[in-house]
Amino acid sequence: MNQSTKGTLITLAAGIAWGLSGVSGQYLMDMGIGVDLLTSLRLLLSGAVLLVLAIFTSRNQLKSVLRDKQALLAIFGFAMLGLVLNQVAYLTAIAHTNAGTATVLQYLCPILVLGYTCLKERELPSGVEIVSILLAVAGTFFIATHGQLNELAVTPVGLFWGLFSAVTYALYIILPSRLIQTHGSLVVIGLGMLMGGLVVTLVRQTWTASLPLTGESLLGLTGIVGVGTIFAYTAFLKGVSMVGPVKGSLLASVEPIASVVFAVFLVNEQFYLVDFLGMLLILLAVTLISLKDLLLRSKSIR
Repeated sequence: MNQSTKGTLITLAAGIAWGLSGVSGQYLMDMGIGVDLLTSLRLLLSGAVLLVLAIFTSRNQLKSVLRDKQALLAIFGFAMLGLVLNQVAYLTAIAHTNAGTATVLQYLCPILVLGYTCLKERELPSGVEIVSILLAVAGTFFIATHGQLNELAVTPVGLFWGLFSAVTYALYIILPSRLIQTHGSLVVIGLGMLMGGLVVTLVRQTWTASLPLTGESLLGLTGIVGVGTIFAYTAFLKGVSMVGPVKGSLLASVEPIASVVFAVFLVNEQFYLVDFLGMLLILLAVTLISLKDLLLRSKSIR
């Protein structure tokens, strides 16, 4: 198996694992575990493990950032505005809709990043980008209304949190970009998760919340923390190192598809044909943007 094929498979595995995390969160919330406790556990446990990995693989970068007060402050801002807000918004969207719908709505994020980039660079979007925006808007319309203008197919609260999770996901991507270039993604994400988890735990006093330790809850926690965060993130980093960031991001777009499949087969969620149409339009929009970036990258290499 050559390097490219191996990287492709690893990156796809990461995307599928991310898809499992949302369904695991839905499964745990159906058991009565709250959003605050889930956010706290996911960030604390994942951050601790990623930092342990950083000690073995990026020790010098970790030491450097721990001595840099400005970097630590920037990571804290990223932890609050990117990680914590995104986790709370995403899990709340799942609670009011379902894992598949929430994940697809969150994948409107590239459209928001595109808008941010156009404003920052003071450039109008290209023809492909305009088509992508229209597809994304149409997809959201079909998911939210099922094509009926007079009523919503999802609750207004669920739609709000789903769209807000896309905004926070965009912040998650934009905020740490310079930090990651300087200090490495494992260090920045690990510290950010640990900081965010500690703040949520202290502010929301999540140690007072009920956490039934049963075989089912441990299975769900393994899905959202072990497979859906720790494995997914480390596998994605490994895969991207083999295939490149643009192709890696495109391959990781398997996440919403995986989330829908897991939602149907693991938690018996029901979707309609119009839901799949909306999801397809949003995924097509994301794919067009990713392919455009991939083509531009290949031309620059030539």
